[in-house]
Amino acid sequence: MILGITITDWVGYLASLALIISFMMKNVSTLRIINSIGALLFVIYGFMLDISWPIVITNTFILLANIYYLVFKRVTA
Repeated sequence: MILGITITDWVGYLASLALIISFMMKNVSTLRIINSIGALLFVIYGFMLDISWPIVITNTFILLANIYYLVFKRVTA
């Protein structure tokens, strides 16, 4: 525990923060990169919650969609 907050909760808060920051980005590629970090953290968070499948499945899909657009579609601006 750090500051009375569990490590699991810290991961969840960090994931939320990354998603919030990602939606402030003007550049779509930057948005997708930061959003992917948040989605990955949410996948980890889902597993830390004794496998919360709705969190894991949804954020895995978001992560894969972001990777697809970043790698195969080369989104700019």
